Amino acid sequence: MGMLSQMKQGIREALQPPRARTTGALYLLYFLTAILAQTLVSRGLAVPGNIVNIVGAALYLVVTLLFYGLFKPVSRTASLLAALVGAAGCVEMIVGFVYPAFATINLLLFFGPYCLLIGYLILRSSFLPRVLGVLMVLAGLGWLAFMLPGLPHFLSVAIEALGIVAEASLMLWLLVMGVKTERWRQQASAARASARTAEPPSVVAN
Repeated sequence: MGMLSQMKQGIREALQPPRARTTGALYLLYFLTAILAQTLVSRGLAVPGNIVNIVGAALYLVVTLLFYGLFKPVSRTASLLAALVGAAGCVEMIVGFVYPAFATINLLLFFGPYCLLIGYLILRSSFLPRVLGVLMVLAGLGWLAFMLPGLPHFLSVAIEALGIVAEASLMLWLLVMGVKTERWRQQASAARASARTAEPPSVVAN
């Protein structure tokens, strides 16, 4: 019965879609809410702007959780670490909008490493173009460099543009192209097989 249960679980996981386009759609909603929030704040509507910002942060939190499921077949550890770092950044963002006095941590301390980890996972994956991984790694390095004191203005603008291009490219690819589903399932199957091999043998009581 135990082996049959494991086989059924493996079949269910193999048939489970990677939800790439759902992730891309929520990613797009995050971009739209961020643009709307910035527009509202720039027009002096700080309260509705912050409410929209909170909605955007919640959307990004969902995206980080979906990314965990998407990239778990690549590396469970790196994917979990990325989800934890991204989620911590989203929580800090929400706290900053609700209680500005408690917003003492630079969000780039979270989202710089987050972009680096997502870029690493894309480069290790077999189901997304490597150029997306390169862009996300460069964006992560850029966000960390952004925190350096005395950074020239033109570099700040270039880093911001790179970050937007990297995340927008990933979002559009997921939304329009999705992932190579068969390769995602192959990588997921290989990860499960590797995990079973690494498991210690069970002890059978006499």
